[in-house]
Amino acid sequence: MIRGLERRGYSVGRNLTLERRGAEGRAEQLPNLLDELVAAKVDVVYAVNYRVALACKSGTTLPVVMVSAGDPVATGLVDSLARPGGHMTGIADMAEELAPKRLQLLKAIAPKLRRVAMLWNAGDLGMTRRYQVSETAASRIGIEVEPLPVRSIEDFEPALAAMKQKMPDAMFVVDDRLTGVNRKVIFDFALANRLPAMYELDFLVRTGGLVSYGPDLDESLDRAAALIDRILKGDKPQALPFERPTRFRLAINLKAAKAIGLAVPPSLLAQADEIVD
Repeated sequence: MIRGLERRGYSVGRNLTLERRGAEGRAEQLPNLLDELVAAKVDVVYAVNYRVALACKSGTTLPVVMVSAGDPVATGLVDSLARPGGHMTGIADMAEELAPKRLQLLKAIAPKLRRVAMLWNAGDLGMTRRYQVSETAASRIGIEVEPLPVRSIEDFEPALAAMKQKMPDAMFVVDDRLTGVNRKVIFDFALANRLPAMYELDFLVRTGGLVSYGPDLDESLDRAAALIDRILKGDKPQALPFERPTRFRLAINLKAAKAIGLAVPPSLLAQADEIVD
């Protein structure tokens, strides 16, 4: 996002000041952190994830640009993508469109797929919505789903232990901060149990995951920067429709595939935007 602002003529310390705040997963701190930003008289809030966006919706009238917050209409953050209303805009979630493609790709890399475990942060409504549309997509193509909700770091061990009671054919991870921070636990489990796993973001494949399909993050963050730029130049967020990603990336980690004894079909490799070896 900062690179996107720099491309539009902003420079930290010259004509741009950043006030960084992070709750480190403790949602109860969000109202106080938001009060600090209001006191600092920021011009726009860049909100990453649903919980932050929800706190901004009720806790301030400052313009807000949100990313990684799930479906903002389904979760009640805005009235519609075209006419958000209120004081919020951002980059829209496309899980409903992407979930079928992700599952088809997972089935291509694991042809025996009949049952998939889905791991997601159930404490985040945006991610729960993303799980729900993924579960629906799986059901439509005849794949049985084992739901594995987590709400904290402590939930991962029992969730993964539950998976071992009746090992699925593959795993589907709904990516957010909670699952991302605990990615090594997930990678290690997938490796130890020779389990194919689909992720939503390509950086997870670069750090050990098997396969991912999702929006090009560089594009999404650049478009968020463009929205911030327009607000700083006087546009009102309620007049700025939500942006939707237009570029998507398929990433495959051949090293991870080899480690679990999986041969990636050449036809799938030919589709990949990035191959990690």
